[in-house]
Amino acid sequence: MDPPKRVLLAEPRGYCAGVDRAVETVERVLAEHGPPVYVRKEIVHNRHVVQTLRERGAIFVEETDEVPEGAAVVFSAHGVSPAVRDSAAARDLHVIDASCPLVSKVHNEAKRFARDDYDILLVGHEGHEEVEGTTGEAPEHIQLVDGPDAVDRITVRDESKVIWLSQTTLSVDETMATVRRLRERFPLLQDPPSDDICYASQNRQAAAKLMAPQCDLVLVVGSRNSSNSVRLVEVALAAGARAAHLVDHAGEVDSAWLDGVATVGVTSGASAPEILVQGVLANLSDHGFTDVETVTAATESLVFALPRELRNAPRRPDHTRQ
Repeated sequence: MDPPKRVLLAEPRGYCAGVDRAVETVERVLAEHGPPVYVRKEIVHNRHVVQTLRERGAIFVEETDEVPEGAAVVFSAHGVSPAVRDSAAARDLHVIDASCPLVSKVHNEAKRFARDDYDILLVGHEGHEEVEGTTGEAPEHIQLVDGPDAVDRITVRDESKVIWLSQTTLSVDETMATVRRLRERFPLLQDPPSDDICYASQNRQAAAKLMAPQCDLVLVVGSRNSSNSVRLVEVALAAGARAAHLVDHAGEVDSAWLDGVATVGVTSGASAPEILVQGVLANLSDHGFTDVETVTAATESLVFALPRELRNAPRRPDHTRQ
């Protein structure tokens, strides 16, 4: 007799406060000004969200020189460098900054320690938009450390004035492995004034770790360019899941993955709307996985205020959730 099929559903999952703020920012600007609304880069790293906003009139551009002079432009949740701000100012663009406040915190730390002439070791992934924005705050002081294997290539001017900072969406375990290697090389390495890894990334990783040992398969709902979603797959596998896959939506679930599986864990990255998770649950239900149990690692209540330009605007329903 086959074992009963069940789903373990991670809590918390999905939208974090920074993503919620960024997506609502574009919704509000569309409501106030009508299309088109220009957005530099993807507002958040999720295909469904970007496509939904594009259909409503958002135009996503790579750089500010693609935005007509004098027009409004929204900066994405991942933050931007001073050079991008200068470029926007030169074109007389009206900027609405949807940078996540937690990313802005890391920017402020970078500026502070650069002013104090520290060498700043930024733990993060090369080419990620957040890393590019943070590095741009003090490029002469910041060196990127992309994993433990990069540590041996780092050189500093004064070992008594070295601090590490982090991309906010990394795996906690991976980051601390890199920091341990850094501390072996630089024993006087200082820690950030406060935790740089986003609370939401940490909570979603904690929930994945909690359920993974019980799972034959973990499905992480999120896009492939979403760093925190990719990390969830890695965390689930490291914590004991027999298999784990990243899927953008229910249509990407391969029914062959379910062969011989009794327990499926489901979670989603911090930029994935809940509608996509519900689609995956419906797909699993069609395959006999009708028993859903919630695995809770934390309760989240944090909400970030909208950019000041929008705080008096009427609230608009967020169609990216539906």
